[in-house]
Amino acid sequence: MSKNVKRQFPKFSELAPLLQFSLPTFRRKKRNLERAYTIWDLRDIAAKRTPKGPFDYTDGSAESEVSLERARQAYRDLEFIPSILKDVSTADLTRSTLGQTFSMPLGIAPTGFTRMMQTEGEIAGARAAAKFGIPYTLSTLGTSSIEDVVAAAPDGSNWFQLYMWKDREGSMALVERARKAGVKNLMLTVDVPVAGQRTRDYRNGLTVPPRLTAGTILNAIPKPAWWFNFLTTPAIEFASMKNWEGTVGELLDYMFDPTMTWEDFKWVREQWDGNLIVKGIQNLEDGKKAATLGADAILLSNHGGRQLDRAPVMLHLLLDIKKEFKKDFEIHIDTGIMHGADVLAAVALGAQFTYVGRAYLYGLMAGGQDGVECALEIMRTQMIRNMKLLGVNSLEELTPSHVRFLNRQ
Repeated sequence: MSKNVKRQFPKFSELAPLLQFSLPTFRRKKRNLERAYTIWDLRDIAAKRTPKGPFDYTDGSAESEVSLERARQAYRDLEFIPSILKDVSTADLTRSTLGQTFSMPLGIAPTGFTRMMQTEGEIAGARAAAKFGIPYTLSTLGTSSIEDVVAAAPDGSNWFQLYMWKDREGSMALVERARKAGVKNLMLTVDVPVAGQRTRDYRNGLTVPPRLTAGTILNAIPKPAWWFNFLTTPAIEFASMKNWEGTVGELLDYMFDPTMTWEDFKWVREQWDGNLIVKGIQNLEDGKKAATLGADAILLSNHGGRQLDRAPVMLHLLLDIKKEFKKDFEIHIDTGIMHGADVLAAVALGAQFTYVGRAYLYGLMAGGQDGVECALEIMRTQMIRNMKLLGVNSLEELTPSHVRFLNRQ
């Protein structure tokens, strides 16, 4: 026994404060979400709860998945440069975009087939977004109608995303429904002349709705909750079109129009009197042209890496493109955002607003609306903590001087 240590019998008065036990949580979903500290944790939970086809549809991207990996790597390959000895007792995340003010510079991006991932689908996303005071964007390929989404979250900021179909009048009929439902912001996606090759979906033989085959049944055995919900709730259908019998890739090729041009863009601009965001800008010249022809904002996006593989890295493009636009023209960004610090980096480099798709869907698959709220709270907390560590009190204080890329020539 060491001569340097004086020992004694434990005193109950000193021991009592250490003996504080939390009551166990018997609800599995709640217990899992309480243990999720990052979006990656939610992804792990989602993978355990969701069949391979729907999970891979969310998790995967095009061909070799290079675009997605590079997008995420770009955020990892930067360093923050903090300032010290500043009063950071407060951190204001509020951000204005397109005439509205939101609680943070983050919105939920449009995602298709959402009820396939988890039965609460778009309704869960819209309600969680409304609760957190951020916008929710419904996809043309949504599995809930715009009317149902607005009714479920009447106090939310509900936007609509449009794919221009080969059936132009059918496309504009959707826009008219959105207008009648009170939607003020239309997001026009322009990077889908044809569908990208989502290799995982082909290998999984993914259809919407998923088919019951020997393979899917075997995969479903350890995921009974997903299949129980799938079989005991209304059929998964597209809210804006009749159901489809083929694969996802075949559906997208059937819908998307390779003849769409800037003339079609001008036509949409003439039809829509609200705010118009152009999603899918991947170079400076296209961004300038969209702005010249009447876009209220451009969204730098390579479709989450789901269209052209080896597409430009949006965070790098943001750095190059921001200086070419007037200060008050809004540039938004998505693709690769998995952490609140990623959002801060984009804002520091000039983004007015950011969006997440997979990050929200991992939460949805992990726990429905509760999981989406968990994902948003994780990112909100990460933003606040990193703002304070950077030595800033508001988003307006973030500048390019706070960010440096490590591995970019």
